[in-house]
Amino acid sequence: MSTRRQLLIALGAGALAASFRSPAQPAKIPLVAYLTPVVPENNTDWRLEAFLQGMRDLGYTPGTSFRLEVRWGEGKLERLPALAAEIVRLRPNVIVAASSPSVLAARGATRTIPIVMPVSSDPVGDGVVTSLARPGGNITGLSLMAPELGAKRLQILKEVLPRSRAIGVMWNPAYKGMGARFNEAKLAAPAVGINVRSLEVRDLREVEAAFDAVARDRPDGLLLLADPLTTSMRARIVELAREQRLPAIYETREFVEAGGLISYGPNLEAQYRRAAYYVDRILKGMKPGDLPIEQPAKIELLVNLRTARSLGLTIPQSMLVNAERVID
Repeated sequence: MSTRRQLLIALGAGALAASFRSPAQPAKIPLVAYLTPVVPENNTDWRLEAFLQGMRDLGYTPGTSFRLEVRWGEGKLERLPALAAEIVRLRPNVIVAASSPSVLAARGATRTIPIVMPVSSDPVGDGVVTSLARPGGNITGLSLMAPELGAKRLQILKEVLPRSRAIGVMWNPAYKGMGARFNEAKLAAPAVGINVRSLEVRDLREVEAAFDAVARDRPDGLLLLADPLTTSMRARIVELAREQRLPAIYETREFVEAGGLISYGPNLEAQYRRAAYYVDRILKGMKPGDLPIEQPAKIELLVNLRTARSLGLTIPQSMLVNAERVID
């Protein structure tokens, strides 16, 4: 057989092999897994949508430039370890762990696959990273800086209720990171001149029971520490606070938009969008342990004046001036 004929046969075989390989090419696009404890509404939620918008802003299109696998905890934190193990078996390029319990579950399932956290109460205290500046290991992302904000929230509530002496703190002890946030508020309370009363809630039944206790003990106000459980029940929580005529400050704006009095905390939607930056860096070859953990660049204050009037409260003008948004 001539050299020319051998070359033509080889070229033809190569082209044929390429034609058989071409349908498999989409499998090479990056796989991003998303692990969340929430109950999906119509198979999505605003946190996931914010993350996907962040990816679009960076030029990524779901299904084209990356594949997405989502696992929902359906509001059951105990499901997260099994879901994390299921995700690891898919061998994703990166896991977005959309809560502190999700981070811990993912970390328990893998120490090699990069993990990005859009929110974390206390990443150093929880032992998931070595430091904010140099996380080390396979985890990076954003911190809520939540423990440091507890004192400020109590101060804001004290400004609205200058004669207050006792504040109920409603929190979910089953949610990792909440303990640090509650303890920070408890330690800060004496300097503000108030006592805090712990109101532990793990489900709707306990939320109802906590407000029954409020009706008996009559604290002057309420601080609610938000997690996916309490956020999913925000309409009912706000309604119960209104029924008890209990002034409350919340960690996230969703409660004020649902009729709550005041919120003070990071813009969570912005944090989930920002998580896309970390995914992009990792997909482009950076190690998660070399990407510093960011703290919120901006803390928002929201005030619902309609709720204030219904409670007979006057919000200080200085607070209204500094508010990101005033609902009237």
